[in-house]
Amino acid sequence: MSDTIIQTKSLQFSYPADDREPLPVLDGVDLEIEQGSFVAILGHNGCGKSTLAKHFNAILLPSGGTVYVNGMDTGDGEKLLDIRRTVGMVFQNPDNQIVANVVEEDVAFAPENLGVPPAEIRQRVDDALKAVNMYEYREHAPHLLSGGQKQRIAIAGVIAMQPRCVVLDEPTAMLDPIGRRDVLNTIQALNRERGVTVVLITHHMDEAAQAGRVIVMSKGRVVADGHPKEVFSRVEELRAVGLTVPQTTQLLWELRREGLDTPLDALSDEECAQALYNLLK
Repeated sequence: MSDTIIQTKSLQFSYPADDREPLPVLDGVDLEIEQGSFVAILGHNGCGKSTLAKHFNAILLPSGGTVYVNGMDTGDGEKLLDIRRTVGMVFQNPDNQIVANVVEEDVAFAPENLGVPPAEIRQRVDDALKAVNMYEYREHAPHLLSGGQKQRIAIAGVIAMQPRCVVLDEPTAMLDPIGRRDVLNTIQALNRERGVTVVLITHHMDEAAQAGRVIVMSKGRVVADGHPKEVFSRVEELRAVGLTVPQTTQLLWELRREGLDTPLDALSDEECAQALYNLLK
């Protein structure tokens, strides 16, 4: 049995409002995220997924309920540094996370602030840049890089802190298809080769389909939670909360509505093609 690295219990959160009742965004969220897993959290804008992500390393604190990171209560101010060492955050806009004029100096920034010895910082920076395939750009100026490259530098900056978990909040939202693919490959390698727990907040169905587990949120609550094949086969339920499904599932669902015997769990292009081949055969 894997260890739980993040747990929420009856998590509630409301943003304060000046002249009216606080606006509830999270409404009793109970979750456990296992060490070493790759979890995608899906939902349309305003469903609470980014607010939830910010609770995972104590950027936000609960209005009600509790969040534990590796057993530490995020409400315990004395544990804040340990919590943020355990869970690193990557945001939508890499320009907001890049702080230096040279790539390797940017990646070194967080370890320096953690008091890591200089020789170890050098090793961590090289290691992190190699992990995201950006080592050859270590002496470049970040502002001259593409959006996807900048986002990989932002991920390297988090890797250099050596967290056990990385939470990525819509990291591909501002990227072109090539940048999206490169960042997603980086995230998958981080999870697969280094055992880092990955929590990916996204609205892209094809990205969520790459994860080992998909959590669907709507109106501050979890409405579906399971393996991508299981979650995406619930087409009507997802449509009811304003979400589409991957194109492969959509095609097979449409064929099923026409009376054909097609599986809804053929997520990848290859699986979908095989299902269609079997149908035609």
